[in-house]
Order: sequence, then C-alpha cells, then structure tokens
Amino acid sequence: MNRHARGDLSPLALAACLLLVPAGGFATAAEPATLELLQTIPLKGAPGRLDHLAIDSKHARLFVANLSNNSLDIVDLKVGKLLKQIPDQKKIQGIAYAPDLDRIYVGNGTGGECNVFDGKDYKLLKSIKLPGADNVRYLASRRLVYVGHAEKALSAIDAQTYEVKAEIKLPGRPEGFQLDTKRPRLYMNTVDPTRLVVVDTEKNEVLHRYPLTLADRAYPMAVDEANHRLFLGCRNKPSIVVVDSETGKEVTSVAIPEDIDDLFYDAKNKRLYASCGAGALAVIRQRDADHYETLETIATAKLARTCFFDPTGERLYLIMPRQEGEEGPTIRVYKPRP
Repeated sequence: MNRHARGDLSPLALAACLLLVPAGGFATAAEPATLELLQTIPLKGAPGRLDHLAIDSKHARLFVANLSNNSLDIVDLKVGKLLKQIPDQKKIQGIAYAPDLDRIYVGNGTGGECNVFDGKDYKLLKSIKLPGADNVRYLASRRLVYVGHAEKALSAIDAQTYEVKAEIKLPGRPEGFQLDTKRPRLYMNTVDPTRLVVVDTEKNEVLHRYPLTLADRAYPMAVDEANHRLFLGCRNKPSIVVVDSETGKEVTSVAIPEDIDDLFYDAKNKRLYASCGAGALAVIRQRDADHYETLETIATAKLARTCFFDPTGERLYLIMPRQEGEEGPTIRVYKPRP
C-alpha cells in the first residue's frame, strides 16, 4: 500500500480540518464564497439574542434592537462605531425609520408601547400604548406606521400626529410583514394559526387569509415584487416557502437551518439571505421565479438570527450575540460577491 494514501491525518492536518467545522456543525471556508466580510462593528450589551434592524441611508445610521440590553442602539456606519444607546426599551423588537420625518419608531414587547424618537437629538417624542408591540413598518406614501401587536392585531398610526387610524383584526398572532411599494398591499405572517394575510392599506382591511401546507410557523418575510413572489421563513419544518402573491398559491420550498428570524431578498444578485438562530446564515439562489437552491450555508453563532440587507448600499448587516471573552455583541458587515 502507498503510505501516502493512508486515511490517518497528522495532528497539524487534523487541526486544519477542524477549523473548517465550527461548533454549530455548519462547515464554512475562512471566507464565504457569496459574501465578503468588510468589517466587524462592536456593540455593548449582555449575552443573549438581539432583534431587528433598520437603516437611515441618508445619514449612514443603523438602528439596532439590542434586546439583550433593552436598548435602541444607533450605529454610525461612516466610522463603524456605536454612536448612542437609548436605554429602558423593554423587550425592544421592531424598528422603522421615517426618512422624510427623521423619526424612529420602536416596538417594545414588555413595555407594551411604540416609542417615537426624534432622529436629530434622539429625544422621546411620543409613547403609544400597544400591548406586545413587535414588528414595525413605515408606509411613506401615506405617512402611516404599522405595528403588529397583541391581541392578534395590526395598528395603523399617523406618523406625524400619532393618532391610531385603524386597528386591523388578524386570524393569529402577528409576525413578520412587508409593504408592497407599487400598490396598496401589506403582506403579513401570523402564527397560531399560521396564515399569510393580505391587507389593503387604503382601506386598512384584510383581503385574504391563505393557509400554508408545505411548512408551519412562518416568521420573517421577504418580497420579490417583479416576479410576484413572497418568501416566508418557517420554523416548523425549517424552510423558505415561496408563494405567488397574486393567488396565495404555494410554489415551492427550500430547506434551511433551524430558528430563522430574518429574511431578505437581493434583487440584483437574485439571492435570499436567511439568518437562523441555529448558528447559520443561508444564502439561497433564485434560478427563476419558481426554482431555488442553496448556494452556501455560512457558520455564525447560536442565536445569531437577525440581519438586515440594504439594497442601496449593497450591504448585509448580521448581528452576532455576545460571545465568550467579548465585551458585547458585534455586527458583521458583508458585501455580496457577484
């Protein structure tokens, strides 16, 4: 037998191989094939998960729901530095930014409110009572802020006067939702039961309630408006379910790691980015409107389940919870590779 063909590895070779397989079990190269890591921005806070993000492109600010710290974190993207933390945001979850008003809207679950902050000096302008406030979105064309909250409701709030214009009853607990930029439609996931809900944002009424059959417990959502496709990130039978936004029909699904909490569509590169709390970032390729495949699964960390993709700046911001030996959480800043 050729001695060079033996299956035994030297200690040095074995160590090199182990570097490619992180504790979470997801194999990865030193540098991802689909994303280039540009920088890592340190935050402050305790161990534990963080929640959603929003961006102010004009002033190069990133807003982070630092759930482990109960703070709204403002990051200066020009210098890659934590600029400010606004404390006492109890179970901070969702964030929306209104660039035309320079206001920040924050959903606090335990606090049971949507807090509004001035984007210039970060002073609290208004606290709107909404039990279990969670995800937040801003509809600039009508200057309305939408907040999902208990009990099974979605409220439409005047972004300037803070008046609650409508409270829309839902078939289940509200989770991720997105606004259509070309027509008056809002698409929302609910759980208990799992439904895809379509809302008319002119009438603030529910138009459709579609059940899912390919998977269950849909949390985040992304939209491909050009191809009329909705992407629903599901935790029960972990997968992304692709749905026709015109008919509510399920088109296909693609398996992903467990515990997804954020999902974004990159129209330029025809990709989906799915951040999963099991410790992985899944990169899915869209071959066409009906066919999808996993390009890469990048190892992250346990509970690293939220991210934000900025199509204008072509950056993906991934939140990494505080790791052992570190002073706080971090943000990985990636640029998509062609």
